[in-house]
Amino acid sequence: MKSDIEIAQEARLAPIAGIAERAGVPAEYTEPYGQYKAKVDYRLLRDLPERKGKLILVTAITPTPAGEGKTTTTIGLADGLRRIGKNAMVALREPSLGPVFGIKGGAAGGGYAQVVPMEDINLHFTGDFHAIGAANNLLAAMLDNHIYQGNALQIDPRRITWRRCVDMNDRQLRYITDGLGGRVNGVPREDGYDITVASEIMAVFCLSGSIGELKERLSRMIVGYTYADTPVTAGDLHAVGAMAALLKDALKPNLVQTLEGTPAFVHGGPFANIAHGCNSVIATRMALRLSEYAVTEAGFGADLGAEKFLDIKCRAAGLTPDAAVVVATIRALKMHGGVPKTELSGENLAALEAGLPNLLRHVSNIREVYGIPAVVAVNRFPTDTDAEIALVIRRCAELGVRAVLSDVWAEGGAGGEALAREVVRLCEEETPSFRYAYETDAPLTDKIDAVVRRIYRGAGVSILPAAQKQIDRLTALGYGSLPVCIAKTQYSFSDDPTKIGAPEGFTVTVRNVRVSAGAGFVVVLTGDIMTMPGLPKQPAAERIDVDEDGRITGLF
Repeated sequence: MKSDIEIAQEARLAPIAGIAERAGVPAEYTEPYGQYKAKVDYRLLRDLPERKGKLILVTAITPTPAGEGKTTTTIGLADGLRRIGKNAMVALREPSLGPVFGIKGGAAGGGYAQVVPMEDINLHFTGDFHAIGAANNLLAAMLDNHIYQGNALQIDPRRITWRRCVDMNDRQLRYITDGLGGRVNGVPREDGYDITVASEIMAVFCLSGSIGELKERLSRMIVGYTYADTPVTAGDLHAVGAMAALLKDALKPNLVQTLEGTPAFVHGGPFANIAHGCNSVIATRMALRLSEYAVTEAGFGADLGAEKFLDIKCRAAGLTPDAAVVVATIRALKMHGGVPKTELSGENLAALEAGLPNLLRHVSNIREVYGIPAVVAVNRFPTDTDAEIALVIRRCAELGVRAVLSDVWAEGGAGGEALAREVVRLCEEETPSFRYAYETDAPLTDKIDAVVRRIYRGAGVSILPAAQKQIDRLTALGYGSLPVCIAKTQYSFSDDPTKIGAPEGFTVTVRNVRVSAGAGFVVVLTGDIMTMPGLPKQPAAERIDVDEDGRITGLF
């Protein structure tokens, strides 16, 4: 069996100029980065005639170690749509180097449903993440320099909230002390690093629809507090113009292609926990303008990624989804039914029946809470039996939803044609009545409670006294009308990763609350969320190599 990278390296790619033409991007808006990548000038949005395609969200069940194949399904669906005669495009997040060199490996799809050039996309690509990291660290340098040069803003060094970042898993940098070595080398203080995708600049970058909006959002970012307990922003430090200069080219979406030549935007990649976990607004809007069907995805399961896509991104950008695809595998559903990963290959209808409520709850949320037509994509594995497939189809039908087999990993777009036809049917025959899970004028506590009860199906929320004080303070500062971005484990509907399947009767505990004022949401932490991952005992980096001809091996 060929690896993903072998399949990608054997593909014959079309020159990017041809892909741009296929996408309807005029040559004057295309900025090539070699033969197979290009930036598309964001001014194209201003100059394009108004034409709105259908927005298709691909989400998934609660993640398991068995894998779900959300990105692979997203790409294969777009290829399938083009195979049945529809003009489709993909909009995806860029992979972070941390997971690439850590545990996960590449993040550009898999099998015969990939975006290419796969090696470039998974490594430096067009340098967007480097630009975001540089802007983040410029702000950190200007903040510390302001304190060193006399601290006119009276910033309390003990209450600095802005951290430096690097796009790498490096646990050694989580907590550091810097500014050592005497007065000329800065002011000593405790500090730390986040991975670049966890920087608020990444979230700001992905939610900005123009250079002007980017600068407005950057200016609102809070970097710390004064001795008098007032927020200090990037605007106060006069850092916005320089940061925007570093980000101006990165803000242009990256155009690549799938293995079958479907145009694809791969742009931005915020954390799907402390941020909203979606590609850039600019890339999504551009795909909608250029195609009949824009297929995009959101991070983690539907309780995290889809909820944030719908309640944060769609609200901020004025987007309305036309249909949703909920990806599931029979293997993962059996894990939710209590079967260990090592015992998933044999038929087990009892375990599948026990795990199916996880899928059905996600589907119900999409349809009943958000009012979006949905289809279930069963990402097929060779070990799936006819009886197991029939059970999933029957249980989905009882909920009024079709389950469609997807074989895009093995067959590419051909394996996604049935799913594509059902997506088209949903768009043509069913009318979405899109609504949010909560309204932003509700108090922060009510918005948190709404997500816990309506999306997670929990019994309620417990807010610790320290977190309640933070909520009260943020409300007093004028941030109470922002959407909430709840950070919890991705492995359960609850805040306990051991509660798999569809748990009930649980209470979610809010431990910490902070504002991402530039991104425009309040982050609600229900546990210890790691913003700087570490490498595993045997990192994926140990398997990656390059030969004398520059050919990379081991990258997934």
